[in-house]
Amino acid sequence: MSPLTIIMGLPLIMAAILTLVPAEKRAVFRWGAMLSTLASLLLAIYVFAQFDTALAASQDVDDTQGSVFATLEKEYGYAFTQRAPWIDSLNISFHVGVDGIGVVMVLMASIVAFAATCCAGEIKAREKEFTILLLLMAGGILGAFMSLDVFQMYFLHELALVPTFIMIGVWGRGKNRDYAAYKITLYLSLGALIALAGLILLYMEFETFSLLGMLDHLHTQQISTGKQNLIFALLMFGLGILVSLWPFHTWAPLGYGAAPTPTAMMHAGVIKKFGLFMLIRVALPLLPEGAQTWLPVLAWLCLGNILYCGLVAMRQKDLNQLIGNSSVAHMGFVFLGIASLTTIGLTGAVMVMFYTQTRTLDMENVSGLLKGMPFWGTAMIMALLAGCGLPGFANFAGEITVFFGAWSIPTFEAGQKLTHPFQEYSLQFRVVTIIAIWSALVIGAVYMLRAIRNLLHGEPDVDAPKADDITHWKKLPYALLIGVLLLFGCYPKLLTGKINTAYKSIQQAVQSNFSR
Repeated sequence: MSPLTIIMGLPLIMAAILTLVPAEKRAVFRWGAMLSTLASLLLAIYVFAQFDTALAASQDVDDTQGSVFATLEKEYGYAFTQRAPWIDSLNISFHVGVDGIGVVMVLMASIVAFAATCCAGEIKAREKEFTILLLLMAGGILGAFMSLDVFQMYFLHELALVPTFIMIGVWGRGKNRDYAAYKITLYLSLGALIALAGLILLYMEFETFSLLGMLDHLHTQQISTGKQNLIFALLMFGLGILVSLWPFHTWAPLGYGAAPTPTAMMHAGVIKKFGLFMLIRVALPLLPEGAQTWLPVLAWLCLGNILYCGLVAMRQKDLNQLIGNSSVAHMGFVFLGIASLTTIGLTGAVMVMFYTQTRTLDMENVSGLLKGMPFWGTAMIMALLAGCGLPGFANFAGEITVFFGAWSIPTFEAGQKLTHPFQEYSLQFRVVTIIAIWSALVIGAVYMLRAIRNLLHGEPDVDAPKADDITHWKKLPYALLIGVLLLFGCYPKLLTGKINTAYKSIQQAVQSNFSR
């Protein structure tokens, strides 16, 4: 059995076990959730550390007697694979494996899942149901990132997504929680249906949901340009709604402000990244001509995230809304990295996905929290500075590589042979990059530094209720997330070495079709 199956299965098995535990056994739910996600995290670290060794070993194996899928797994650089039939009539199988992108996303998801379960102690009502839903979210999204069957990928993402609606509606906070739950349900359901339509059209073309099978068919079967444009548009806008692409982003700040802390951490830090992951994993390599048509449009739309949402964040007096709009703004950098279709830009896109959110407070009614809550205040300052893209944090490494990637598209001159799919749009990409850099350096710094000044410094408000600092083991999830941001910010090669290999195959797939 692949360790990936265990990583995905542990939270799901624990969720099933907890359904049999009496509701008053509060400690069982908390410790069961933490231990299962901790075990998944430790296995994910093992898979991440051993990925290069496992990949090299699989390349050395003589697979002349192996299956077609074993050959394809080797060709496309997947390790820790496992496959078993599921729905034979539709060519659907249980198929897991990770390449350089997948292993990074599984590690990231397992870190945030463990941190989220550690923060679940704030839930005091119906803890059994909340814990089970949180574990379903964790197991579903972990499975989605390691899936090599497109139907399985989509199904597991929906398994992780549906609990979000319930958790905001039942355990959400604020007077707008019901409205937020309805809005996020409508938007994300619409996005999922649009993306599903694109996936069904892909299935009709290839008659299989196997991602590797689809990639193999590209050698002998080409999808017409018109169909590629249609399918890519469905996937780009459907998945774009799921990840708050402007102007379909308005559900995100409202939803994050109403969500319980563990739910917001899981959705903003992990589940929302799945749409980008599927766009990179499925749409780019399978629909290269569609990508050439629509990615320049995506580059301009990402400015809505970066510029508009950044300006909205500047106007916020509530930290919930500031963090929510900041998260949406940061998704613009990921979109720009994907749209640039360069190895360095795509590497930056994955690295920006490590951005996570912190707790929320009303900035207008509180101040001087650093004095009474030194650990929480320090963690908040580091998280907000990471949001500014300060050197030393993972955001800086991700954003700067996105900028270099978008800028590095070769310029186009009349009569010159094209060497890049978007060479004709090089001037547009450079304009977008300049605006994005200005937004990151000026707008992002303004709203993050203002939040630090208003919320954490100055004299504490004597009329405000006294807040206790985070103590003892409750510091663990915050220290873990900040440690990850610092680790990959100071030593980004831990990620880039694995990501580059996978992205080169995606880039080559698009450019090879472009050159035909």
